[in-house]
Amino acid sequence: MIGISEIGSYIPQNTVDNIAQAIKFGETEAFIKSKIGATVLPRLEAQQETSDLAVGAVENLLAKNVVKKEDIQALVVVTQNGDYGGLPHTAAIVQSKLGLANTVSAFDISLGCSGYVYGLSILKAHMQEMGFEKAVLITADPYSKIVNQEDRVTSLLFGDGATATLLSHDAIYDIGKPILQTDGNGHDALIKKDYLIMHGRKVFNFAATNVPAQIATYLKTNELSVDDIDLFLLHQGSAAIVDVIARKIGGDKSKFILDIDTTGNTVSSTIPILLEKQLHKQDNKKIIISGFGVGLSWATNLLERR
Repeated sequence: MIGISEIGSYIPQNTVDNIAQAIKFGETEAFIKSKIGATVLPRLEAQQETSDLAVGAVENLLAKNVVKKEDIQALVVVTQNGDYGGLPHTAAIVQSKLGLANTVSAFDISLGCSGYVYGLSILKAHMQEMGFEKAVLITADPYSKIVNQEDRVTSLLFGDGATATLLSHDAIYDIGKPILQTDGNGHDALIKKDYLIMHGRKVFNFAATNVPAQIATYLKTNELSVDDIDLFLLHQGSAAIVDVIARKIGGDKSKFILDIDTTGNTVSSTIPILLEKQLHKQDNKKIIISGFGVGLSWATNLLERR
């Protein structure tokens, strides 16, 4: 059975002082810490591209000695901000930069904050169809490429980063059957025109209403309770939205991890960045992952330790 075996991540060394940014916009340090949650935001280096973040994440995965380059049979990149505007697909560029064989299946998935949850299920199904043993799911969506640094709403929120998740039969966590939902009527709540435009209140209200309901439905459908879950790894949209969702779901608040102080909202990478730190902790038997945002799109699944 195909599941998650290991995760590698890459965070650029270049950073922005988010408290200094906040002061520039007339906000306070207290606002940043309580509502946003990120005091430092990583940024692409001037010479870096989306594919470079992806390559860095895969190289850090390879350094863990759980897979060799020649054993990778599929490479999927979740991004909406690929190299050259997404043409050609970033997965092809990553395949080339890594020097992988031309027998590798490589494609992109154009999804934002729900992309990791969607991507796990898409790649798992692809592997089953093709009979693959080992494949890598990459998340790399550097919003700094499209954020107007003079826009208070977006410049205080997003950080750049990438992750690489190894899927194989020799796994630590099995991947459940997800709930995947979309409301395209809200597509203009987070949209790129000349630059990224975000209607923060609309996105917040969407997540606060729909995500707890979806998680509750998931638990009921799978005959689970909140107490059965060891961790809830929610998309780290902001400290405020993680707090609201946690309060609506209820239970032990310590199960809802908030960890974006030095990364910010890294879009599709927030969940795997959290998961990498939790992956080898034996006490974590059942983990709910839930991503939500641009689309509007939201997705929930269960990871269960073998």
